[in-house]
Formats: sequence, C-alpha cells, structure tokens
Amino acid sequence: MSAGMSPDLSPGVGTGAESGRSPGVVGRAGQLLASSRPLSWVNTAFPFGAAYLLAGGSLDAAFWVGVAYFLVPYNLLMYGVNDVFDYESDLRNPRKGGVEGVVLDRGLHGATLWAAGLSNVPFLVALLLWGSPTSALVLGVSVFAVVAYSAPRLRFKERPFLDSLTSSTHFVSPAAFGLALAAARGAEVSLDRTVLAALAGFFAWGVASHAFGAVQDVTADRAGGIGSIGTVMGARTTTWFALGAYLLGGALLLFLPWPGTLAAALVLPYVANVAPYLSITDEDCERANAGWRRFLWLNFLTGFLVTQLMIWIALR
Repeated sequence: MSAGMSPDLSPGVGTGAESGRSPGVVGRAGQLLASSRPLSWVNTAFPFGAAYLLAGGSLDAAFWVGVAYFLVPYNLLMYGVNDVFDYESDLRNPRKGGVEGVVLDRGLHGATLWAAGLSNVPFLVALLLWGSPTSALVLGVSVFAVVAYSAPRLRFKERPFLDSLTSSTHFVSPAAFGLALAAARGAEVSLDRTVLAALAGFFAWGVASHAFGAVQDVTADRAGGIGSIGTVMGARTTTWFALGAYLLGGALLLFLPWPGTLAAALVLPYVANVAPYLSITDEDCERANAGWRRFLWLNFLTGFLVTQLMIWIALR
C-alpha cells in the first residue's frame, strides 16, 4: 500500500507472511481486527455522531447504530479491502507492520472480504430503513467511495487527484450522512452557511492530508507504475498543494459563527507539520514520512480540541 491510503492509525501486528508461520486462531482474529485500523475508528464514528447530534438528533437507536457502524464495519470495509488488494505492494513496503498498517496474511484475504461485507449489511439495512431517499443517497456515495478506492478496476487510489478527493470523502461523508439521517428523523436541518462551511473546511483538510501522505511514496510509486497525486505533481509541488488545502480549510472555517470560528486555528498544527518539507525533492521524498507519522498523532489532539469546542458551543 502506498501512503496515499486514507489517513489511518493502526497497531503493528506480525503476520504469517512475515514470520513464515501460519497464524493461529488468535493471530488470525488479531490480523482481521488490525485490518480495520482500531486506532482510526474514531476518525469516522466521531464525525457521524457529532453531526447527528449537532443537527438536532437524539441519543436514539439510529445514533447508536450509526456510531457502531462507522466505528468498526465501515473501517473494516475501507481498510480491509485495501489490505487485500494491496497485498503485493504491502509486502515490499518497509513501513507496513507499524502504525501504518499490517501485511494481511494471504490466507485471510477471503475471510476479510466476507467479514467486511457481512458486517456491513445489517447496519446498512437498518440505517436505510430509518432514513430517507436523501440519506440513502449520501450513504450510498459513502460506501461506494470506500470500495472504489481500492477495489480492482475502479482503483480510485491510483487515479491522480481523484485519489485525494475520494480519500477525503471517506471521512466527510459520515458527517454528511449524520446530517441527512437527523433530518430524516425529524430534525430541522438546512444547508446554510454554517453547515456548508464546516463540511467544505473538513473536506479541504482531508484532501490536504491525503496529498501530503502521498509525498513520501512518490519515487516508489513511480517505480511501481502506480499513479497518485504525488507522482503527477512531484513531491515539492504536492507538499505546497497540501499546505494550500490546509489553509483553505482554515479559511472556510472562519465563516462559522463564534465560537465555532476558533476551529480555523486547528489547521495551524498541520501547517506547521508540512512546512519543513516545502523544499523536498522527489529524490528525498521519503523523509516526509516523519511528518506523516506526526500527522497521525496530531489527529488525536485535534479531535480532543474539537470535542471541547463542541461542548463549549452546546453549553452557551
């Protein structure tokens, strides 16, 4: 897997492919779980839950089922499918096996695809029944983007620019679905300036994050004949593009009413993280991996600060 995969936080888990031994039952279950990137679950569950509640939804069954869906099955579908179809490149990726993902044992590929599909079905059925045609459309786009990113023939991850747009959709669409589902459940939801600014700012952040993640693999992807936003623009230009997208995201958040405007400041740590690599070249693109690793942990700090800001807004 090139680093162009959607941003994730995943624990390192050894595999049978790496050790030369077939993993036992516990090892196989551990790999399957690790394939869903447990430390990344909150990155999709939180946007759904926050949007649903802020839009006027309650702690009802739809909320809890939605949070559970975007917590585990959604991530298993997203990352599990990726691990299966990126297996050959993952074997050659020295970064796999740490915070950037597992090398999924070949013998688990079929089980992973079945687990991803079967775990999604009951949640999707329930969410569709509780929703409306609009929420169904949003959910459909979300699931399609997850599958299309890695699945054979579609492989949006290898289509420059579409790769970054699709990756950002993975994280923004749960929030958009939360708004649509809340509306379907009777909440008064309108696509006003506040909602559009929040979604657009979040989307720009996602595009920037994916683009910066692709920088470290520019040379390797070109050598392997893999296309990405990084291989088209080059390491330096892609890094500047990521910086611009982060700043755009922050600017869009300035349209939020006070104190939501403060969310714009949350892009500054990401800007500071990208800044040291603005002079990077294709030849030394791999040094961007240090910044990518910092980015992964920055997400936890940002999530905490966003939560505090939401609490402040709710209590005003």
